[in-house]
Amino acid sequence: MSKFLFIGLGNIGAEYANTRHNIGFDVLNAFVLKHGGSFKVDRLAYIAEVKVKGKQVVCACPTTFMNLSGRAFKYWLDKTKIPLENTLTIVDDLALPLDKVRLRSAGTDAGHNGLKDIQQILGTDKYPKLRFGIGNDYKKGMQADFVLSKWLKVEESAVLYKIAKCLDIMESFIIMGIEQTMTTYNKLSIKP
Repeated sequence: MSKFLFIGLGNIGAEYANTRHNIGFDVLNAFVLKHGGSFKVDRLAYIAEVKVKGKQVVCACPTTFMNLSGRAFKYWLDKTKIPLENTLTIVDDLALPLDKVRLRSAGTDAGHNGLKDIQQILGTDKYPKLRFGIGNDYKKGMQADFVLSKWLKVEESAVLYKIAKCLDIMESFIIMGIEQTMTTYNKLSIKP
């Protein structure tokens, strides 16, 4: 049976709930809920295990805070003995507009501190990432405030719709593989 490790990036704590930077947590929570699982506190992360079409998926939301996500990723990668190509890191992306997602089998951290820490600890950027576009509608010097801000009321329906599409992408990644999934979803404009 194939196993997968999905890592949703975010920050723990009520003050970070429903912020742009926590979309990795939000997407992974929706995925676990859809597949009848629930999270429990474990070493360096909240962990849930679900099955999708007979495949086991270990889901982890690191409790190390965003900028130290690599430690939790590496611990669960080693513990589960899941190959790096069977991992998927779900993360926010400022460079993509709100109606876009990008699935990639490799790629730089693009200035994202969570990805930067993972890359540094793993010693490679060759691991799959699902980048959830959050847009970049902020004034110069206000990037940190923007990513840590909550979604605007007018964005909420688009965000919920896109989270649902991300679940389709994650399931396709498991069933069809990354190449076919990238071909199907990377060029789509995802709007309700």
